[in-house]
Amino acid sequence: MKNIKLINFLTAMLLLLVIAMSGCKNKCNNGENYRFEDNAIVFNAPQRVEGQTSMLEFAAEPLPVVRIGFIGLGMRGPDAVYRMTFIDGVEVVALCDLLPENVEKVQKEILEAKGLPRAAEYVGETAYKQLCERDDIDLVYICTNWQTHVPMAVYAMQHGKHVAVEVPAATSVEDCWKLVDVSEQTRKHCMMLENCTYDFFEMTALNMAKQGMFGEVIHGEGAYIHNLEPYWHEYQGNWRLDFNQKHSGDVYATHGLGPICQVLDIHRGDRMEYLVSMSTPSYNGKKIAKEMMGTDEFANGDMTTTMIETHNGKTILIEHNVYTYRPYNRLYQLTGTEGFANKYPIEGFTLMDKNLPEGFLAEGQHLNVHGFVPKDVREKIMKEYTHPIAKDIEELAKKVGGHGGMDFIMDYRLIYCLQNGLPLDEDVYDAAEWSCIGELSAASIENHGMPVKMPDFTRGDWNKVTGYKHAMK
Repeated sequence: MKNIKLINFLTAMLLLLVIAMSGCKNKCNNGENYRFEDNAIVFNAPQRVEGQTSMLEFAAEPLPVVRIGFIGLGMRGPDAVYRMTFIDGVEVVALCDLLPENVEKVQKEILEAKGLPRAAEYVGETAYKQLCERDDIDLVYICTNWQTHVPMAVYAMQHGKHVAVEVPAATSVEDCWKLVDVSEQTRKHCMMLENCTYDFFEMTALNMAKQGMFGEVIHGEGAYIHNLEPYWHEYQGNWRLDFNQKHSGDVYATHGLGPICQVLDIHRGDRMEYLVSMSTPSYNGKKIAKEMMGTDEFANGDMTTTMIETHNGKTILIEHNVYTYRPYNRLYQLTGTEGFANKYPIEGFTLMDKNLPEGFLAEGQHLNVHGFVPKDVREKIMKEYTHPIAKDIEELAKKVGGHGGMDFIMDYRLIYCLQNGLPLDEDVYDAAEWSCIGELSAASIENHGMPVKMPDFTRGDWNKVTGYKHAMK
């Protein structure tokens, strides 16, 4: 009798467990910042509060002179200060860093060396707040470690400053929403400094895509494949390896993703809807962490692969690998119904004769649709289809430098748009969409490749703008 009662009890408990588990397929909160719904992971999304409005195509009042305060003068900050000194109508007002020697180095080797006045100095962990509180700064330019980006950007916007922040702008979905909400509330720009959208090849391919030379672009690929072994020791306080040691997923997706999103008109007629992600175990990452941190634990897999599907059925492949021995690679591939573009490891295009202007090819010349166009045709394409923005400042950009000149074009465009009261090339929704891949991909990996629904940071406005474009006066 006791055995029968025990069996009945266990059967009842098993039935309740099955019911509970089946219910999670529809909607089940796991106690974190996401829930399981319709066999997918759905992250929490705050409602837009009353009085808060969209920043799509937002244009601020023109700033004939853009006064800048720089936060973070370690690895990237000094180069940013240097580039800005080549742009007319820019004043370097203030410099901030954890270390006084970093501030002094920029003062002497950049500002004084170019005959410019010394900037106000701020040193220490909270000194950035004093910089943001000044009333003679229009733009705060942030080049610090990833986890300080959001508090600094938020504080700057709340104190009336536009913000330019290094990649990724945020490391969590919650913080992505925070950037969006504060930008909408304060009516201040928040641009993530994604430089790869200004690479000469990417801009040329974007120009070609907008002119229909690839037909309908249906798929894009991007990556950040860069063995950082020679550089891990250069990150102040070991912040980057420490972050990777604690976080799985594609923590650095923006370089590969940004240029693809512009071609696919993301939140300008299409939107990313779902992703799935997988990762290898950590082999080399764990080895480096053991040597530098004395730990056997390492969350970030050596190779992470993420697939994204858009509302319009387009697909995107993104890869991340900063650990293994292979050539630098950002992939950058566009697959269209009538053509193909590829940057790494070989730059090339596959095109149809009919999509080139009449007389572009030599008499009797025809293109092979099973291979890249010949070298002479590729060089002619790169010249003839150079993006108008790049064409205007290509010579100066290559002279000033910054990853071959794309960093300078990025800064030039930021200042140009602020000075002329135009929408920025990369808005706060770009910053959120490209940055959120880190936590979303981690959630997918940690749930065995489960689909993750992409947040709509525009809150339904993703199809109100038709096509990506650079604003011009």
